Parts: sequence; C-alpha cells; structure tokens
Amino acid sequence: MIEVEVRGDLEFAIRQLKKKLQIDGIKRELKRREYYDKPSVKKRRKQAEARRKLQKFNRMKKAM
Repeated sequence: MIEVEVRGDLEFAIRQLKKKLQIDGIKRELKRREYYDKPSVKKRRKQAEARRKLQKFNRMKKAM
C-alpha cells in the first residue's frame, strides 16, 4: 500500500503519488497488462529488460 500525506497541498500530493508509483513500477506494470502479449513478445521483453539491467549494473560498476 502506498501512502501519501496531503498536508493541504493536493497538487504536491498528486506529484508525490505519481513519483512513488513510477519508482515501484506499478505504472509500467498496469500499462503492460492492458493488452495480451504473445509468449514470444514476453520473451523478447524479458531479454531486453535483462540487457538493460546488465547495462545499468555495468555503468554503476564502472563509476566506482
């Protein structure tokens, strides 16, 4: 469950909620589940995601 404190500023609370949803990956997951994906498309997406994670890891490792 995601909680956001309003504290009188509704616009700020909405921005904060959107940011938390993006960080948790919920927004991407909802968009992905909107339509049916064939197994071959799922496989390609999974491989691309693994490639992105590996590249990110290598960038972090190189920065150290």
